[in-house]
Amino acid sequence: MVTTLGAQDLVLCSGTLRRRASFHERISAALAGGFAGMSLWGRDYRLARAEGLGDSDLLAMIEDNGLSVAEMDLAWSWLPGAAEVRIPPALDDQDVFCFSEVELFAIARTIGARSVNAVDVFGGSWTLDDAAEAFAALCRRAAEHDLLVQLEFVPWSRIPDLRTAWEIVKSADQPNGGITVDSWHYFRGTPDAALLATIPGQVIVGVQLSDGPALAERDLVQATLHERLLPGDGEMDLRELLTCLRLAGSEAPIGVEVFSDALHELEPVEAATRAGEAARRVL
Repeated sequence: MVTTLGAQDLVLCSGTLRRRASFHERISAALAGGFAGMSLWGRDYRLARAEGLGDSDLLAMIEDNGLSVAEMDLAWSWLPGAAEVRIPPALDDQDVFCFSEVELFAIARTIGARSVNAVDVFGGSWTLDDAAEAFAALCRRAAEHDLLVQLEFVPWSRIPDLRTAWEIVKSADQPNGGITVDSWHYFRGTPDAALLATIPGQVIVGVQLSDGPALAERDLVQATLHERLLPGDGEMDLRELLTCLRLAGSEAPIGVEVFSDALHELEPVEAATRAGEAARRVL
């Protein structure tokens, strides 16, 4: 299992760069922004292969530049009933559902990823016990590929906040299972510093920073995919969140995930440079 990234390392999350950024551009951007790692989506891998890069080329580019892949997005089919959902390609505007779990694991293994990110996309009538059982099973499958699993809570899902994610992860009780704390989702959900302080630091295996106004946007899905702000440019109390994480003993690397139409208009190197500088100011 790749565990070289730690609390002092910054990770350039895929969504901070424009969608069609090439693999060469992503590598250059990560280096220019002073990042130690990067995250990738299945679509980034597919684009790289379409550019003519083989698996050995991708791994060499990552390793030769001293980078690591922090996580792969997006495990979506693990909850009860989710695997049976079929999303037509025309409706899959984020290119998520065209990658099965088997394919995602294979990509993660190919590029030496540390973890996969798991979310609830479709909801359903399952209970938290059902979710914990499903998460435990996902973790066991991921362990066969030496991967951590990061459960990311999302405000409009049935895993909407830190408390729910912690109940699932604690009940699943898997050594490679943990939580992603995305600052945008944390503050748009139910922020709970007191709870965060009680969660063992090793359970927080992923952190993602972005910012936004104090008052929640009317359309959270629109805002999270198009209107996030660089760390420090909004009114979310990122310093308090980071202090809580450090006091809890989290050694998770710090990702910068800023889905922003304005940022995506910039060249990848410029976008990553701004993202890295903003994160370091907050830290």
